[in-house]
Amino acid sequence: MSIKRIEIVRAHINLVSPFRTSFGTEVDRDLLYVHVIGDDEEGWGECVAMAAPLYSSEYVDGCEEVIKRYLIPLVTPNITAHEFVVAAASIRGNFMAKAAVEAALLDYQLRCTRLSLAGFLGATQTKVASGVSVGIQPDIDTLLGVVEGYRKDGYVRIKLKIEPGFDIDRVRAVRQAFGDEMLLQVDANAAYTIDDAAHLAKLDEFNLLLIEQPLAEEDIVGHVELSKRIATPVCLDESITSYDVARGALDIGACAIINIKPGRVGGYMESKRIHDLCYSRGVPVWCGGMLETGIGRAANLALAALPGFTLPGDTSASDRYFVQDVTEPFVLKDGYIDVPNTVGIGVRPLPDVLQAMTSRVDDYRIG
Repeated sequence: MSIKRIEIVRAHINLVSPFRTSFGTEVDRDLLYVHVIGDDEEGWGECVAMAAPLYSSEYVDGCEEVIKRYLIPLVTPNITAHEFVVAAASIRGNFMAKAAVEAALLDYQLRCTRLSLAGFLGATQTKVASGVSVGIQPDIDTLLGVVEGYRKDGYVRIKLKIEPGFDIDRVRAVRQAFGDEMLLQVDANAAYTIDDAAHLAKLDEFNLLLIEQPLAEEDIVGHVELSKRIATPVCLDESITSYDVARGALDIGACAIINIKPGRVGGYMESKRIHDLCYSRGVPVWCGGMLETGIGRAANLALAALPGFTLPGDTSASDRYFVQDVTEPFVLKDGYIDVPNTVGIGVRPLPDVLQAMTSRVDDYRIG
């Protein structure tokens, strides 16, 4: 196991349809991949940062700069993913940049040792229940049509993006149209304040699985107060950036559920720590999505197969987002997606597809 080179691959992919949330509308993704290359093996990691610093303070061009300037110099020919995480701890924040490098090193390391990422993390499931995230639609009729389509596809849980003015009436319409049996949750992406508590309490009548990140990510105390004033379980997403933050949020009652996104917390090993913390306390977790292509999606499926992931995640099929994924597509089967069970993350990019998407490749020699 000896790393020779790291490539930084920049590419672009269009979404099958616009995806609107409270922080903006996405129609495509600027892709950033980390490609670790050794004598006989390779590893791939996907950076999940958006083009602009809207979901978080990180953005894809900034991540590229951090990876090239600060993270690649930490990589030695024989470094393990764990050793990289320890070395990178001296660099503040930049979780999505770190996660992309860690994922590539993990994929490479596990391919060299002939282990799967699912096995390495401790997965107990061979397939994962799949939910789908529905962006804010222009009107209720359009929303109902979109949800109906995903129901026919077989998704076992529907998540509605909400924001002020696009919330109570829409949730009521979906619940009335599809019944109380359907697993339903909402995601505010920090669009509300604690002054909206009485308004958000109106969601209680709809028997939701959870409301995700209703308040600003920094407002942990506000989430404590909101949790006391509404019956719908509060789930934190953007607020949870590390194991320590997750532990503190649980200790003070800021949430009852946690969405684990590897890119947001700095990687799959930190995600595993957060999972283990929640599992030990009986706190449900689920795996969120960041419009990943097959490289990131494969790794997320391995994580979502751990025993504490008891709620369906956003690990949707490839065709939910892309006409042609960069890897062989992930396919929904009776509401589930199979977890890759070969070495590493279990997939590689399709060379011709990746080449057609790629705008630039920068090469860095190691050692």
